[in-house]
Amino acid sequence: MGQGRPPNPVKLICGLLACDLSALDAARTKLAAQLGPLDLISETWPFEQSDYYTRETGPAILRQFVVFDKLIDPGHLARIKHITNHIEQDLIRELAAPWPRPVNIDPGLIEPSKLVLASTKNFANRIYIGEHIYAEVTLAYVHGAWQAFPCTFPDFRSGRYDRFLTRARQRLITQLRI
Repeated sequence: MGQGRPPNPVKLICGLLACDLSALDAARTKLAAQLGPLDLISETWPFEQSDYYTRETGPAILRQFVVFDKLIDPGHLARIKHITNHIEQDLIRELAAPWPRPVNIDPGLIEPSKLVLASTKNFANRIYIGEHIYAEVTLAYVHGAWQAFPCTFPDFRSGRYDRFLTRARQRLITQLRI
């Protein structure tokens, strides 16, 4: 019989989709205030792989990632998803955006072997992690490269974010060695 062990700490990451640069800035500020200092901020990309969020967030959606400095227990992901949902609600009230959801925040975890994202929606590739939240392994890090799965979102499957995710992964490995 195997013995359970405490999990290694992980790097918290949030994927942001926003209607404009000011909404991204507001989201980063609120995330840092609620979840701690940011360690890495990605470049900003146009989100053009899907029109799924257009009605909520507008026609010119921007994608960005933020990674937090402090390592966390992966068991906190469900609670963190609730925090990011509250931040989204605050931003709806505070931003003068013409869209009903000016920012979408998806928290996740970077481990040496994978990227995990949290969701409120169940699907075939997601498992329930408690508190009405599901998680999916979005990408695996295998033989020095990020690998997608059949259900991986098209923008993650494209490889566009791989360089940034690799930087975050390497930062995690460095922090685990300290």
